[in-house]
Amino acid sequence: MNPATGQTSHQDRVWSVAEHLDDVLSKIEPLDPIELQLPDAQGCVLVEDITVPVALPPFDNSSMDGYAVRVADVAGAAEGAPVTLTVIGDVAAGSGELPEVGPGQAARIMTGAPVPPGADAVVPVEWTDGGTGEGPAATMRAHSAAPQDAGGEVLVHRPVAAGAHIRARGSDVGAGEPALAAGTVLGPSQIGLLAAIGRGTVRVRPRARVVVMSTGSELVQPGEALGPGQIYDSNSFQLTAAARAAGAIAYRVGAVADDAETLRSTLEDQLIRADILVTSGGVSVGAYDVVKETLAGLSGEEGQVEFRKLAMQPGKPQGFGLIGPDRIPLLALPGNPVSSYVSFELFVRPAIRALMGLPEIHRPTTPARCTDAIASSPKGKRQFLRGSYDPDAGTVTPVGGAGSHLIKAMAHANALIVVLEDVTEVAEGGAVDVVLLG
Repeated sequence: MNPATGQTSHQDRVWSVAEHLDDVLSKIEPLDPIELQLPDAQGCVLVEDITVPVALPPFDNSSMDGYAVRVADVAGAAEGAPVTLTVIGDVAAGSGELPEVGPGQAARIMTGAPVPPGADAVVPVEWTDGGTGEGPAATMRAHSAAPQDAGGEVLVHRPVAAGAHIRARGSDVGAGEPALAAGTVLGPSQIGLLAAIGRGTVRVRPRARVVVMSTGSELVQPGEALGPGQIYDSNSFQLTAAARAAGAIAYRVGAVADDAETLRSTLEDQLIRADILVTSGGVSVGAYDVVKETLAGLSGEEGQVEFRKLAMQPGKPQGFGLIGPDRIPLLALPGNPVSSYVSFELFVRPAIRALMGLPEIHRPTTPARCTDAIASSPKGKRQFLRGSYDPDAGTVTPVGGAGSHLIKAMAHANALIVVLEDVTEVAEGGAVDVVLLG
């Protein structure tokens, strides 16, 4: 508050959750499209409409191991009165030259093999004697044996309809038809379709590259011995995993000590491989809050980072800005593990997904009944409590206390319970919104 004017200064302004998120997203531009090999395009957003260049399947092929026949030749077949056909050869998957099936003839055929000319149906091998003369019981053994010589015979014990057990050319999709539309997120099935129609590469928005670092001289890497006053660095591992879960390529940087010059040089080194930078710790008002000290003083080509107070709990202190010549987004999160993770879910995850051009950038939210009473204080802050959501019952149960250091409770939660700013208590069975964490 400015005592001379009675007005709140910019530095003292308290931002709402929505205001901070809107400001972050307003400065995020989707990454430029690139051409990627199919294995590298998984999880990316397609930026072009894809049409089918050739019919799928490209030729009539058998859906069964059996015999390619003419329907008219087996119309009178029965279990007690099989029809005898002359076998003119084998047709395997990938066969080029195909024998022509004439009256009274059959070609032994494998699943996926092209249907030879003259044939208009496939008799499953189980309906024949497999060319053994021993009846249907021997068919499976016979069909796995060596190729059958032309001139042999097969007994067919059942009739078939025209087109039976044949996958017709274009029955999946015809040449020139749409395959995938721009804006499609490429998952395994979409990658499979692209490969099936012969696309080796595809034009997409790439996965965002996220660099994650923790700050604090007290941090020790897991696996090392703890000294007096030291704790393990959990934030960088948690946030790196969260970035990957959001669809990004994530790089974890080891904990940075509370030294402004070290932090500055580390950030400069990471800019070359980052589409977005995420730090945790050092954003409050303490004497050793190195992130705030270092980044608040950036100017000119270095960029600018603003540190804010948000009307939320946990996660009140937040920093955001664009740094470096390329104006890479940087989100500075608080250091307490729960504060850091909640802040990531609310602000960083949407930013990552906006960079990638994904259609759904926010976690889904759903109403639920709270199984326990909640006291929320102080008034005026939006509170995010850890919860266990039961989709079948439509209920959510608070997990652990409200402390922002209670990381075990976070590990056992699958949702965040949202208590709005003007609500100070929720009665048992009361209605709340929950953010589903997947």
